[in-house]
Amino acid sequence: MSPPLVVASCSSSSSRNWSYDVFPSFSGEDVRKTFLSHFLRELERNSIVAFKDNEMERSQSIAPELVQAIRDSRIAVVVFSKNYASSSWCLNELLEILQCNEELGQLVIPIFYGLDPSHLRKQTGDFGEAFKKTCQNQTHEVEDQWKQALTNVANILGYHSKNCDSEAAMIEEISNDILGKLDVTPSSNEFEDFVGMKDHMAEVILLMNLESKEVKMVGIWGTSGIGKTTIARALFCNISNQFQKSVFIDRAFISKSMEVYGRANPVDYNMKLRLRMNFLSEILERKNMKIGAMEERLKHQKVLIVIDDLDDQYVLDALAGQTKWFGSGSRIIVVTTDKQLLKASGIDSIYEVGLPSDEQALEMFCRSAFRQDSPPEGLMEFASEVVERAGSLPLGLDVLGSSLRGLNKEDCLNMLPRLRRSLDGKIEETLRVGYDGLLREDKAIFRHIACLFNHVDVKDIKLFLADSELDVDIGLKNLINKSLIQVRWGKVEMHHLLQEMGRNMVRLQSIRKPQKREFLVDSKDICDVLSESIGTPKLLGIALNIDETDELQIHESAFKGMRNLRFLEVYSNKVRFGNGDNKPKLPKSFDCLPPKLKLLCWSGYPMRCMPSTFCTERLVKLKMRNSKLEKLWEGVMSLTCLTEMDLCGSHDLKEIPDLTTATNLETLNLQSCRNLVELPSSI
Repeated sequence: MSPPLVVASCSSSSSRNWSYDVFPSFSGEDVRKTFLSHFLRELERNSIVAFKDNEMERSQSIAPELVQAIRDSRIAVVVFSKNYASSSWCLNELLEILQCNEELGQLVIPIFYGLDPSHLRKQTGDFGEAFKKTCQNQTHEVEDQWKQALTNVANILGYHSKNCDSEAAMIEEISNDILGKLDVTPSSNEFEDFVGMKDHMAEVILLMNLESKEVKMVGIWGTSGIGKTTIARALFCNISNQFQKSVFIDRAFISKSMEVYGRANPVDYNMKLRLRMNFLSEILERKNMKIGAMEERLKHQKVLIVIDDLDDQYVLDALAGQTKWFGSGSRIIVVTTDKQLLKASGIDSIYEVGLPSDEQALEMFCRSAFRQDSPPEGLMEFASEVVERAGSLPLGLDVLGSSLRGLNKEDCLNMLPRLRRSLDGKIEETLRVGYDGLLREDKAIFRHIACLFNHVDVKDIKLFLADSELDVDIGLKNLINKSLIQVRWGKVEMHHLLQEMGRNMVRLQSIRKPQKREFLVDSKDICDVLSESIGTPKLLGIALNIDETDELQIHESAFKGMRNLRFLEVYSNKVRFGNGDNKPKLPKSFDCLPPKLKLLCWSGYPMRCMPSTFCTERLVKLKMRNSKLEKLWEGVMSLTCLTEMDLCGSHDLKEIPDLTTATNLETLNLQSCRNLVELPSSI
């Protein structure tokens, strides 16, 4: 199953010192020597600290040390199995866990091991029989408490063993989910090293006017890389305990919620419904929320909502369009680089995040490079010059500092001439130093991400680069350690300044002859290469944004010289594309695509069929949204690498080919293929 979309939630956890990351609640006779042992080993492998009961003797009431362990754990993982309800100990543990969820903001992850949530909700099946026996010697009051607890937890988004292909895969998925929760539920101590944080927070809190009973919206505005998100997260974790419900919505949440719809569209009501449904599920920690209940559910709740990295007015309108949706004293914080977006939403209380002072910038750099507040002896002049050339941008200071980390005084001073040549006071030049310090293979992975794979799933990147002789696992770890990327919710994220720097590295490979570069991302260069058929074997990837082009006539032999092209994307940021839009154009004689493609994404593909020479042996993803295709190809093709086929909006599509060989296919999207009336027997 897909894990629940998880959004950061600190609640009162920000003011607590947790002893454990995870408290597991379980029936020992069902899972201790099987599922639980493997689960605990996976947690240990990921450095997640779990409470272990060491098979302590159990009785009717919970031991005091167990109660304390529950209260000292940031996350409770409850493994429901058929004999869980046969133990009053387990049921009382559950009561304590839900109390901690309510009072302390403890997160709860239910695992339905061989059960369905309805077995808990209605006390049916083997689980129900065990529950009835346990209740025989209990008062009606206790029985009712247990029933209510089971009903409540059955409504929390969780994991179902029956929906997973393998137990190992489910355990890995749960572990990654926990890592994500821990990553976005930091303690307030985590932000103490951010220079100037107290001042930033004091200014925002002043604007929030927390004493007021009115519902208030506040903006945090500033340039990219200046620390807006860090300030918002620190603020969230320090004040969320003052609210009944709190949620931190980031770009990953918004992208996941809108992946079916592309960019936001003010007239697409289904898009708004999906956003609101996911939003309600997160803030209330309940699944299958009714959209019509949004105002009813929240208008009496004092909530804290942080929407980070927002660049779309319609998303804000969908999630927090009216303050009357929320209870008295609620606060909505919007973090963005677009001041006009804030003004258009009627947000007048705006905190502008400025650059740090020279002293603060020096301290930021020193903490990143030397793990101390000031430069080591003999490096004051060096550090001051580096900070000046970095432009005092926090992101640049962190990236540059991490690239110097571990170097001795002599090595630092030896780098100064290169820093003087390459920085010139520009942020991009500052960021390049981190790139220049990478190994050749890691640089190649960085360029792939900058040009093609930003905001792409890690697992997909591994598939795309599987035969590239690049060690993706080690490379990604190195890029993370150098502060060049981060991985959130399984996706690689690269700051857009770093992305632009990486693309410039590719442009410098051949300034006047773009066909000799490894990647093409600029629309003019791509149009020249495709219209004049001057592609070369050096090209590995092309990403063309159709919105940036006028009409483009692609040469019939445009791709014949690109025998090593692995990735071809022709995309649009419009919600709908392809209906009456004739760019780019292909001649009727067009019959050649590169033979080694692993990714083919072509929005509005204008031909009725794929070229007769189309090779699918290496193809991992085929995404032909809003195409003019009537069919893909004839016969059976080799599709053993294919994991996704997306033909959404291809109105003329009449048939799907035999997919017998697509043994690894995970996703097949045929939404709005209105002329497709029959599917092959292989599906």
